[in-house]
Order: sequence, then C-alpha cells, then structure tokens
Amino acid sequence: MTDPLATEPPIIRPHSAGEDVYAILMGVSFLVVGLVCLGQAGLVTGGTAGLALLLSYVLPIPMAVTFMALNVPFLWLAWRTLGTAFAVRTALVSAGVSGGAIAAPHLFHIGWIDPLFAAIFGGTLIGMGVLALARHGAGVGGLGVLALVLARSRGWNPGRTTLIGDCLILAAAIPVLPFVPFLLSLVSAAAISAMLIAWHKPGRYTGY
Repeated sequence: MTDPLATEPPIIRPHSAGEDVYAILMGVSFLVVGLVCLGQAGLVTGGTAGLALLLSYVLPIPMAVTFMALNVPFLWLAWRTLGTAFAVRTALVSAGVSGGAIAAPHLFHIGWIDPLFAAIFGGTLIGMGVLALARHGAGVGGLGVLALVLARSRGWNPGRTTLIGDCLILAAAIPVLPFVPFLLSLVSAAAISAMLIAWHKPGRYTGY
C-alpha cells in the first residue's frame, strides 16, 4: 500500500513575524562573533564585512563604522530594485552588525585564538549567519545586494558574481596581510561558502 504522505506535495508554512525577528537576531549574532574571531586572529574574509575588516587594519576607523558606510549605497540600491521589505530588513541587519561590533568588547573578550580555528570557526559562524538571514528575507548588504540586482537585471549568476567580488577583496588583502594570515583568510572564505553550498538549497526546509 502506498503511503499517501509520500505522494503529497510538501506543506510550506510561512515564517511568523516572531520567527523572522528571532532568526535575524541570531544571524546578526553569528556574524558579529565570527567577525570578532577573525579580527582577533588578524584575518579577513570575503564580502562587505571582510572589506570593512580589511580597512580597519589600514585606517584609524573601527570596522563597525566602515561596514555601515560601505553598505549605505547598497541599501539604497536594494530599496530601489529589490523592494522595501528586503531593504528595511537588510538595513536593520547592517545596523545590528555595526552595533554588535561596537558592543562586543563590552560583552565578551577573546584573549587568544588559534588562527586556523578562527578561520574555520569564524567563517562557519558567518556562513550560518548569512544562511539564517537569507532564509528569513534579509541580507548582509553590500556584494550580496549587488549580486541579486545583477541576477535580476542581467541574468548573472549570483554565486559567480559574489565569488568574483570575494576574490577582489581577498586580492586587496595581499599587500596588507602576511602570507600565512592571507592563506587562512582564504580558508575563512571557503568555510563561509561551504555552509551556503551545503545548506542553502531550494526546497530543503519545506514540508514537515
């Protein structure tokens, strides 16, 4: 006898407002802790957060400030092309990451962290944060917004667009970072990508 549940289409239950808020808070928290781990080890990664971290090494400006400043034009672009809801959520995420980075030293302190562990653990946490945000209609901003806009307007593959942006940011880190931290920064970017490749798949979280 055929199990009727095996032939019925999965039931898609929309997220409640409470679930969205909780997921965005957790996503922001993962991003902040991951960035703190990378910063403590002197590493960078891809994306706008990675670029802000890199700039904090060469400019007398905190990462939180550069991250928010870099995101402003992309938030305007998101509002114009991707809709108000996405833009507002992404703006809240940007403000949350900046605020979390400022508050982090008052909430916890990492005296020492192994650079390889920081690259893998920090990158994985950032990947989990990006995944949580994506599942609930928000983004980190920056290159992610640009990738979505180019996908809609020109049909460009967002994964490839993001990869190109990450490569450019990591290439910019070559004259700033010593050789080993640069290699470990590549590991952190790979850890982020691994999380998204493994878990950010359409249809994985539908049904019971």
